[in-house]
Amino acid sequence: MSPLITPEDLAAMAGEANVRILDVTYFLDDPGDAKARRGFEDGHIPRARFLALGGLADPDSDLPMTLPMAEYFAHAMSEAGVGHADRIVLYDRSPLHSAARAWWMLTLFGAKSVALLDGGLEAWTAAGHPVMTGPAGAVDTPGLFVAHADLARLRTLREVHAHVDAGDAQLVDARSPGRFAGSEPEPRSGVEPGHIPTALNLPYSRLFEADGRWKSPEAIAAEFAAAGVDPTRPMVATCGSGVTACVLAFGAERIGGMMPVYDGSWTEWGSDPSTPKAKDA
Repeated sequence: MSPLITPEDLAAMAGEANVRILDVTYFLDDPGDAKARRGFEDGHIPRARFLALGGLADPDSDLPMTLPMAEYFAHAMSEAGVGHADRIVLYDRSPLHSAARAWWMLTLFGAKSVALLDGGLEAWTAAGHPVMTGPAGAVDTPGLFVAHADLARLRTLREVHAHVDAGDAQLVDARSPGRFAGSEPEPRSGVEPGHIPTALNLPYSRLFEADGRWKSPEAIAAEFAAAGVDPTRPMVATCGSGVTACVLAFGAERIGGMMPVYDGSWTEWGSDPSTPKAKDA
């Protein structure tokens, strides 16, 4: 299964026994994923299930979206009826393109086949495919998800410090130019505006067409180049809380690169009084 599929691709395989369709919509300031869940009940792809992405975070962390332990993630996926060998299709209705975050976690923890629905629910309906309303039914059989973390896809605060000191990786920030420059306030209290020293800015929105579909690999490569990023050299993605950084990571894989994600991102770095911060003049 290609990592990016069309509504026609999904319609052709949706009824197969090992296909799992997940709505992984995530919004900022949505306690308990209540808004995202209501949106799912207002309309979703047939056979889809809602997966609360906000709940797939380390419950013991003070940061908003820290990667959970493998056992925690495996239990959550199994409870959702998802196995690591299933063909998993993800979509969202969020301006954050949060399906990329779910793709990154599933891939990191060893899912064998994970794809994003290009254009999400809007593309599905625009193609004339049906939607259902109401909550998803109960999971009949738990999935078998055996999680093994591929830590090459992850960077910690200590590791990013080391990259800054050594200059051995390109740090690429997915936030807006204003937040990157430090000219706009951060949405979370206690987080200083600015960016990690040496970081480059590639806003995640630049990887999408106006209709929400992903740009072609050639156009994505052009966006990386315009931001000064060389995909043949080591890269690390960062953002505000680790969600939109995963958009850059998915984009990098579409053009043949591998981009680890700094999971704590600017929420962690910008709230730590010991870390250096940069601002554009």
